[in-house]
Amino acid sequence: MHAMVLKKIGAALEWTELPDRQPGPGEIRVKVGACGVCRTDLHVVDGDLPDPKLPIIPGHEIVGRIDAIGAGVEGLRVGERVGVPWLAHTCGVCPYCTGGQENLCDRPLFTGYTRDGGFATATIADARFAFPLGEDGSDVERAPLLCAGLIGWRSLVIAGSGKKLGLYGFGAAAHILAQVAAWQGRSVFAFTRPGDTKTQDFARRLGATWAGGSDEMPPEPLDAAIIFATVGDLVPMALKAVRKGGRVVCGGIHMSDIPSFPYRLIWEERQLVSVANLTRQDGIDFLRLAPQVGIVMETTRYPLGEANQALADLRAGRFHGAAVLTP
Repeated sequence: MHAMVLKKIGAALEWTELPDRQPGPGEIRVKVGACGVCRTDLHVVDGDLPDPKLPIIPGHEIVGRIDAIGAGVEGLRVGERVGVPWLAHTCGVCPYCTGGQENLCDRPLFTGYTRDGGFATATIADARFAFPLGEDGSDVERAPLLCAGLIGWRSLVIAGSGKKLGLYGFGAAAHILAQVAAWQGRSVFAFTRPGDTKTQDFARRLGATWAGGSDEMPPEPLDAAIIFATVGDLVPMALKAVRKGGRVVCGGIHMSDIPSFPYRLIWEERQLVSVANLTRQDGIDFLRLAPQVGIVMETTRYPLGEANQALADLRAGRFHGAAVLTP
């Protein structure tokens, strides 16, 4: 197998030939058809997330086909197409796992961070955390759903049922979520980098009622706002934008420091909450819903060996939607 491997924080990924790996008990081996490139991959490479397993193969939006099955695996078969997400393993016994919050497990493993991921021609996954995908849609179209889609969905559920929804940062997650929210009958207000009229036009094409810069206020108060951009300065802006009793959801795994802000911005029962990881139920719910929505994926495709370029383009905002690597 071949992989793009991170051997040192802050360094470029290295094209590496590795021995073929065999799945252990409870595991499957997946021949990778496509792997999305997520902003969390940048956080791993740049050292924003602590204590990654090194060397590590990044990538946690994996779509591929099972080509080997370990002992004790049930309900999956060789040749079946599956998706492998960020949450790779949980302990199953901590209070969070037993209390229905496995996304907060005390001893988790994460694909592409503490367990090798999908910037490779093959990967090993815990069979319990792989989602059967069926045959609808291409591997490239489905890959971003495994994180951008899933985290976006969890963020939307936590944001509540309000009809006026703000999305701060219109990248991979927001371009999926905007379509889901519009399908649900909500009004979407898209906030981009100030002056980024191309992305604002893109948001409108995907159903946004209004689009403007993150330094602007929406034309009417929002019921909820979700922040996907990694900019802590957006938290006070989003709190200003939501109505009394409104909710601001921070959807990223990493964000720059939130500046101090006057108490009046959170008064009147406005809420500020974060989203961490996902549960398998999130995956089941969203992947069942996605075909009904008819999500149109905007993807930029890169060969596996150009993973460093894909990461650089993501960092610089050189494409709309999501980047996807293919072997």
